[in-house]
Amino acid sequence: MRNAWLALQRTQIVSPISGYVSRRSVQPGAQIGTTTPLMAVVPATNLWIDANFKETQLAHMRIGQPATVISDIYGDDVKYTGKVVGLDMGTGSAFSLLPAQNATGNWIKVVQRLPVRIELDEKQLAEHPLRIGLSTLVEVNTTDRDGEMLASQVRSSPVYESNAREIALDPVNKLIDEIIQANAG
Repeated sequence: MRNAWLALQRTQIVSPISGYVSRRSVQPGAQIGTTTPLMAVVPATNLWIDANFKETQLAHMRIGQPATVISDIYGDDVKYTGKVVGLDMGTGSAFSLLPAQNATGNWIKVVQRLPVRIELDEKQLAEHPLRIGLSTLVEVNTTDRDGEMLASQVRSSPVYESNAREIALDPVNKLIDEIIQANAG
């Protein structure tokens, strides 16, 4: 009975985070497999911008420096405030599936871009929500150069965590006990 009850509970799919549904590829009543992507859930909080700065712009950039972000969706009317929370450890081309290779004798230097993560103010995001993939203009104030270029602290807890897959067995255990008691005497 416990296995049947557990199987019934697992027919309900619960999102591990709160957010907005995007790219839904399933309809109610559809049969799905265990590896079938159903939809993307985009969180409305803890958003950040990965700004791709040229390597020549990074000499004075440090973690903790203030940033100003303007999104094309709102234009100059809305200026977000944020701060640098990290500089990536590699350029986009270094991690691409097929990295660009310079042929022998090709001495053309290509300036690379490095992702810099900018954390945004939650209150401003609540007033003027952003969407994933929008174009932005990011300016970082690099006058204060006391911060670090690399994060020295490891995050102690994940940004997102969920107990959506945990199912309490108390209700079924109580039901089993009631059935046993009713049939015991």
